[in-house]
Amino acid sequence: QVQLVESGGGLVQDGGSLRLSCVASGRTFSGYCMGWFRQAPGKEREFVAAISWNGSSTFYADLAEPRFTISRDIAKNTVYLLMNNLKPEDSAVYYCAADADYNGLTYSSQSEYDYWGQGTQVTVFS
Repeated sequence: QVQLVESGGGLVQDGGSLRLSCVASGRTFSGYCMGWFRQAPGKEREFVAAISWNGSSTFYADLAEPRFTISRDIAKNTVYLLMNNLKPEDSAVYYCAADADYNGLTYSSQSEYDYWGQGTQVTVFS
């Protein structure tokens, strides 16, 4: 079955950087859209960024640009989220998700995603 495993979270100082990784397995992901979402305590889960599996299209929430960059390595079946200039308000659990029916339109909608990882905690302290 499809598995998404995130890593790379941790504790970082205000202004620091982290790179999150999401290793996907269980099938080929050609035609998929891969997304990153986050959820802070007491808040709704929100869209951060997404990328088509072929890498031709990337999408960002306003909260992510220009500090965050999403990318993927097809050979490693891995999607990355590079986060620079982190702020305390970026503290959250970050989730990787896979949408099997990429259409370039619904990338920010959680309900469109078919598979989710377990999440990785990011904590930014000042």
